[in-house]
Amino acid sequence: MRKAIAIVAVLLAVGIAGILVFALTKPDTFRVERSLALKAPAEAIYPLVSNFHFWTSWSPYEGRDPAMKRAFGGTAAGKGATYAWDGNNNVGAGHMEILEASTPSKLRIKLDFERPFEGHNTAEFTFMPQGDATLVTWAMYGPAPFMSKVMQVFINMDTMIGKDFEAGLASLKKLTEK
Repeated sequence: MRKAIAIVAVLLAVGIAGILVFALTKPDTFRVERSLALKAPAEAIYPLVSNFHFWTSWSPYEGRDPAMKRAFGGTAAGKGATYAWDGNNNVGAGHMEILEASTPSKLRIKLDFERPFEGHNTAEFTFMPQGDATLVTWAMYGPAPFMSKVMQVFINMDTMIGKDFEAGLASLKKLTEK
């Protein structure tokens, strides 16, 4: 019996070591990006993204905790606008600040997560006219610390975050194509 327990312990240790070594092969940075063409001018879409007060109407994260606490600060919209949230395990807690606002073509947002995992990333929205439509791209990128790399062994971050971006862009499409 002791020999079987020892064998299981060794196999478990080798398995864990293998996962940790495999995690080390993951990239030091990540990027998730989704785009969607909206049949609306950039001038109609941009204000919905550059003003955090409007995110409740389209962001896929807003409906996950009806009791989520929100705090807005800085400017009303554009560069300097801030938004902090504190919610359940589905949304966690964090803070955003618009660092760059080039109306109506680009927004760059500093995105800091406090929980469930600490993370310091950048979110970016670009608005590219395409005839009678605007190609809206939502991207998030940043460093991938070791714990993030371990998570990537089990979870495809592009798929997980990408489906949320797709849902948000689809909501923006519904709002602006009315």
